[in-house]
Amino acid sequence: MKLYHGSTMVVRKPNVKRGRKRTDFGRGFYLTTNFEQARRWALLKQQREISTKAVVSVFEFDEAILNSSSYNVLTYNGPTEEWLNFVVKNRKTGTAHNYDYVMGPVANDQLYATIAMYERGSLTVEAAIVQLKSHVLFNQLSCHNTKAITNLKFIEAVEVAV
Repeated sequence: MKLYHGSTMVVRKPNVKRGRKRTDFGRGFYLTTNFEQARRWALLKQQREISTKAVVSVFEFDEAILNSSSYNVLTYNGPTEEWLNFVVKNRKTGTAHNYDYVMGPVANDQLYATIAMYERGSLTVEAAIVQLKSHVLFNQLSCHNTKAITNLKFIEAVEVAV
């Protein structure tokens, strides 16, 4: 499968330690299955960092690895209560876990309001899930260690613009 990473530079050799700690699935190297999502990430990073470039690096990944007993993989098939609680916990605490890979929906900017309302107790988990399911969600794959990163094969980088 092809995976995409948005950045302000070409990323040929990913580094899990450069990732932010309080993200959806914890510190790691994040990719998405959707080019447009990666493009939006790249443009957002370009704006935040006041960079001259926005780049989507493209990787090949053998998705059979996600079913291999050689790796510790956590997979969420859509927004579920378990996914929501995992995302909220990681964003609040940045708690480390021992997964090589985590695969599941991207909690993008459109979903932050729903997640924030759930965190404050303004929405029940059931209501939050209903709202989250009303959005078009793309998957993301996060790699959390060097062993996981070695399975990404760099293909190309594409400079993107608004």
